[in-house]
Amino acid sequence: QVIKCKAAVMWEANKPFSIEEVEVAPPKAHEVRIKIMATGICRSDDHVVTGALVMPFPIILGHEAAGVVESVGQGVTSFKPGDKVIPLFVPQCGECKSCLNTKGNLCSKNDIAAAAGLMPDGTTRFTCKGKVIHHFIGTSTFTEYTVVHEFSVAKIDDAAPLEKVCLIGCGFSTGYGAAVQTAKVEPGSTCAVFGLGGVGLSVVMGCKAAGASRIIAVDINSDKFAKAKELGATDCVNPKDFKKPIHEVLIEMTGHGVDYSFEVIGRTETMTAALACCQYNYGVSVIVGVPPAAQKITFDPMLLFTGRTWKGSVFGGWKSKDSVPRLVADYMKKKFVLDPLITHTLPFTKINEGFDLLRTGK
Repeated sequence: QVIKCKAAVMWEANKPFSIEEVEVAPPKAHEVRIKIMATGICRSDDHVVTGALVMPFPIILGHEAAGVVESVGQGVTSFKPGDKVIPLFVPQCGECKSCLNTKGNLCSKNDIAAAAGLMPDGTTRFTCKGKVIHHFIGTSTFTEYTVVHEFSVAKIDDAAPLEKVCLIGCGFSTGYGAAVQTAKVEPGSTCAVFGLGGVGLSVVMGCKAAGASRIIAVDINSDKFAKAKELGATDCVNPKDFKKPIHEVLIEMTGHGVDYSFEVIGRTETMTAALACCQYNYGVSVIVGVPPAAQKITFDPMLLFTGRTWKGSVFGGWKSKDSVPRLVADYMKKKFVLDPLITHTLPFTKINEGFDLLRTGK
């Protein structure tokens, strides 16, 4: 059965979302149709709106959500209608090089780099006003119903509150994992976190959970410092308060640079600053923010020659299908909190107001 429902369609870049009635096709073989119950707004969605992350239009964005299985396609055995699930923007096919390697998590079936905006079979499940609408990184959660491939969804604890654990679909897992999985922060170490949005705050939580003795939070919006401290930051620094470059400030504060730094903004200038502020010989810097399209980084290779490590982290390095149910279980056991990451709860039709709140740093 085709389902008609509401979705927030982005017809073209730099325009507001348009709440439309869309048709959602039934799931094909190895696909799952999900009723979305809660979805978060992430800066990566906004990067598509502004063109910093290039995707085909028209498109239904959204990738951080939780919902309930409505129906399953032929051959699907691990999900049934009524299951609580989280869609995965990083799939886990279990067969590609990255899935088979213990060090990898970016499954080759992802649609982040290719940006086709289609299901794995090269077609879409969304139409609106007679036009085909693209999917976003295999998830598309700004709609009452979506269709995902079975390798892009994880079944979670039935008792989990969907309006909270939806954050495990991106923001929390991405930040927390960057610290505990990708960087493998050690007890007693010093860390610097550039950018204190939902993902940056989750990095702070990860550094704290890993036992870091000093966590320096960096943001040009000082309004974000109170929450950063509440979640574990020991120092908060606003680059606007200094005449000198921020990496020099951090080196002075620590004597030799930090052990671990994290760029959680998606700006090339802060990526190089984060690299430069970590210890010259054994410092590790992790890029967590989505890099802007068509921009290149120029930096002094001596920064790396002396021994620093520069790495990237997608979805916190977690193998998605394996890890998301475990992270939800950990949340249910109160091993970490999600409430402080939720600033506003809005009805779906106010999605444009939600994006305004994101853009104004609220």
